[in-house]
Amino acid sequence: MSNRKPYVREMKRTWWNNHPFYRLYMLREATVLPLILFTLFLMFGLGSLVKGPQAWESWLSFMANPLVIAINIVALAGSLFHAHTFFGMFPQVVPVRIQGKLLDTKILVLAQWAAVAFISVIVLFIV
Repeated sequence: MSNRKPYVREMKRTWWNNHPFYRLYMLREATVLPLILFTLFLMFGLGSLVKGPQAWESWLSFMANPLVIAINIVALAGSLFHAHTFFGMFPQVVPVRIQGKLLDTKILVLAQWAAVAFISVIVLFIV
């Protein structure tokens, strides 16, 4: 047996702050927090819709609160950032070939954003 001590590298809590890639990754992962609140707000809205008109009106007044509006705007920005990073990674993860040729990544990313815009317009017309 040896009396040597093994090397244990010190790992600080802010290790991810030293590299831009990890900062961006942590920011992307943190976008889930406002999205959780947004989802909870919607779930309570559905519950109040079931309870009746008075509960629905109180939920609408709650949603008009400036803090709730700010949380919803942050959630929207976070989901758009999340979509941007996902759409950028998608061509690397799933390379699309048409007739043996690799499709350009810009075309794939633009096609995904076009699909988001198309679906958003359809939802706007339905609502």
